[in-house]
Amino acid sequence: MVTDPIADFLTRIRNGIMANKRIVEVPSSNVKKAITKILYDKGYIQGYKFEDATVKKSIKIALKFNPATRASAIMHIERASTPGLRQYVKATELPRILNGLGIAIISTSKGVMTDKEARTENIGGEVLCYVY
Repeated sequence: MVTDPIADFLTRIRNGIMANKRIVEVPSSNVKKAITKILYDKGYIQGYKFEDATVKKSIKIALKFNPATRASAIMHIERASTPGLRQYVKATELPRILNGLGIAIISTSKGVMTDKEARTENIGGEVLCYVY
């Protein structure tokens, strides 16, 4: 049994990158789907597919690598808030990752979004993870 499904999601992506896997399959949830869409929109993954036909719903994520150097587009992916220690921030205290080059994924009252989108909406929330 997984006690922190988002940390498991991020760890599966991290392990897939370290093993040079092209596709990673993770169990599905609405928050994971939202994080996957953000990673795709920001160019960190090549593609994704939601498998809803089977009994166990899953997400297939195609990881993005540089063809010349075999380096991943995701250099670092880290869980910020944990079940034992939730990290909530106000709109004025939203984190900037690598001086704006990376993203922080925030769960807000208006849905899951990046730190830049939350700054423009002027809302805070729970910091889920950091990606750069």
